[in-house]
Amino acid sequence: MRERLRQDKTAVARFLREASYGTRVQHRNVVRTIETGQSAEGLHFLSIEWATGEILEGYAKRHAPLPADEVAEIVQQIADAVSAAHASGIIHRDLKPENLMYDPVTRTVKLLDFGIATATDVAPDERLTRAGFFVGTLMYVAPEALSGEVVTAAADQYSLATISYLLLSGQLPYTAKTPREMFTQLLSQPPIALNKAKPGVQYSAAVEHTVMRGLAKDPKDRFPDAVAFASSLTDALAQLGGKAEDSGFMTRMKGLFRGKS
Repeated sequence: MRERLRQDKTAVARFLREASYGTRVQHRNVVRTIETGQSAEGLHFLSIEWATGEILEGYAKRHAPLPADEVAEIVQQIADAVSAAHASGIIHRDLKPENLMYDPVTRTVKLLDFGIATATDVAPDERLTRAGFFVGTLMYVAPEALSGEVVTAAADQYSLATISYLLLSGQLPYTAKTPREMFTQLLSQPPIALNKAKPGVQYSAAVEHTVMRGLAKDPKDRFPDAVAFASSLTDALAQLGGKAEDSGFMTRMKGLFRGKS
């Protein structure tokens, strides 16, 4: 741990919790925890697998919208990783591109950073987050988490749907420019429809419906779990043949041909 955090009891508790959660979740799409412990000098340490590739956030910024088949592979792997965590009684709570390693050569995804994850079997008096506060990254956090209530696995599905939205459009479902504005939009406004996110990029009704259902404000309106969301999106994307329809390009081409007739 960094020296300035070693005297912070909450920081130490989060560090130890991340180490224990990483040990509990064993999956090919989760960065493997190799060893945890404490040195003779009293320093806590965590040794993890080296994941090849780059942070998904940077890759998405450079390349999104991604081809449909690549999006399907990425989302399915994230869903599998999250599902493994849920099966171990752990909710990630900070699922975002910055916490995902991606190797574009092999199209392999690795989930990391269980620093603010929570276990479903933790007693209320043992939680590190106080009631009335939320944890996570505002652009990817589920609306129900903003009240500071204990979230369920459905919150991770919402975050996965936001990641899917980003990979498919290169945009986010809300256009707020400040945290306060983002907070308000998440609580009171619907997300921008996927097919209105980026001019010229259109998807089938099935793709848009799947993503927007994953972004439903009420957790009960989402899919039963993250894997069900990913499976639905994979099926919908399979019908596209590899990439989104560029309606803007097609419109321009049709206009040119009409002008020559």
